[in-house]
Amino acid sequence: MFAHPLSGDIVEENIDHFQLPDPLDPSRFAGLRELALQTLEEEKRALIIGNMSAGIFELYMWTRGFLDGYADWAGNQALATKMLHKYMDLQLAYWERMFEVMDGIPIDVVQMADDLAGQTRMLISPRSYRKILKPLHKEMFDYIHSKTNAKIFFHSCGAVRSVIPDLIEIGVDILNPVQVSAGNMDSAELKREFGDHITFWGGGVDTQNAFDDRFTPDEVRVDVRKRLEDLMPGGGFVFNTVHNIQGNVPPENIMAMWETLQEYGKY
Repeated sequence: MFAHPLSGDIVEENIDHFQLPDPLDPSRFAGLRELALQTLEEEKRALIIGNMSAGIFELYMWTRGFLDGYADWAGNQALATKMLHKYMDLQLAYWERMFEVMDGIPIDVVQMADDLAGQTRMLISPRSYRKILKPLHKEMFDYIHSKTNAKIFFHSCGAVRSVIPDLIEIGVDILNPVQVSAGNMDSAELKREFGDHITFWGGGVDTQNAFDDRFTPDEVRVDVRKRLEDLMPGGGFVFNTVHNIQGNVPPENIMAMWETLQEYGKY
């Protein structure tokens, strides 16, 4: 990102006049119904529907810039909330149209995302999350649950443990990517504390500390087996790497992950 279109000194009128992409653009939905039916009826696979963009907190920070965004968060919450509402309305309009397009088609998973944390802690305090963002997330998730029986998949990188109870409370069914290398994100502890209430989709291998070209296939196998032992018991686990496989991961390590999953990852 090289520019923040609403950075600097702005007032609420600037937000009113800031033009967003059209959430109802027909090109977003062209062919989707046919593709969904093909996925379900011909390919016999689960149907997962994604959001139109990143989450409302991410969009707010990208638009405003982190310096001004945090300044708003501390000193002008009315401005921050107005911008967040603008992005929420954008996404709700998209989902309303999406559910019209998919009417009568059983959706298995709805994918949402909002990166709330960094490597060691939340990007905003849990208290601020509960005061400002949580009600907006709840409104979106309530709307989605009112329109479909699909499970809500929520992606948030980083050290999100402190708000996992909040996410469960407002309707998140699946957490991704389960960044086990982040602060206070021990896989065994997460499963023990939250495994009865949320599915973990991720955490299958420590992408940062056990997977790239610094590590041997045997080290990868040890880490993958640990994650399986931590996260599999009782179900509620979808094996996935922590986020994406990076370009510096040797093919041998990818195969070590796969082979370990095949050997130990079956119920």
